[in-house]
Amino acid sequence: MSPKISCIIVDDEPTAREIISSHLSKIDRIEVIATCSNALEAFNCINTQKVDLIFLDINMPEISGISFAKSINKDIKIIFTTAYREYAIDGFDLHAVDYLLKPIAYERLLNAIHNYFEVYHKTESSKTIETSSNEFIFVRSDRRMKKVDFAEIIYIESYSDYVKIHCSSNTIVTRETISTIESKLPQQYFMRTHRSYIIAISRIDSFSNEEIIVGKKSIPISRNYKAEVLSRLENM
Repeated sequence: MSPKISCIIVDDEPTAREIISSHLSKIDRIEVIATCSNALEAFNCINTQKVDLIFLDINMPEISGISFAKSINKDIKIIFTTAYREYAIDGFDLHAVDYLLKPIAYERLLNAIHNYFEVYHKTESSKTIETSSNEFIFVRSDRRMKKVDFAEIIYIESYSDYVKIHCSSNTIVTRETISTIESKLPQQYFMRTHRSYIIAISRIDSFSNEEIIVGKKSIPISRNYKAEVLSRLENM
């Protein structure tokens, strides 16, 4: 049996620590060995115990998460947590595994853990992360429910009151919101880059700080999603 990944949670908000801890308790191979309310407590923890992964709040009093991250052993990996997207952008150069924006949903945290195992424990990731057995979803279009295979999706585009799902062989138009569709997709294979776009990661041909190229289509990376998108892509 593979050893568990030891992690600590560092956040000055008790509720945030409880939510993250609760989410992690549902994931095998992840063991929360400590929760810390500030960076000083975290320093003491990593100096006395083996820590593999830290869920680290950025905006903390006295010593910020950014300052703390710069001062620790680079073998300890970091998943930043923050309520402010601009702080995530400030921490991008630290090569964090991922950024989680509060309030943190379980599915989003699970995706961050998947990213961690994909990069640092790739051979074990398939045993660690729960994934849906479904390979498709149904969406309402033209007064009926149409099947959409995940493998066929290239990108998804939102307009004011409808969504286009661009597939290899056709385009499906639905009145469902892009957020509703996003919640049905396996997060390890799809990524939101903009309030109006979701892309299939396997379809990416190239990317820059501002856009992703999928075939002949240029898909923008908005400021609100930039830190998360670039972090995932840089760590693949």
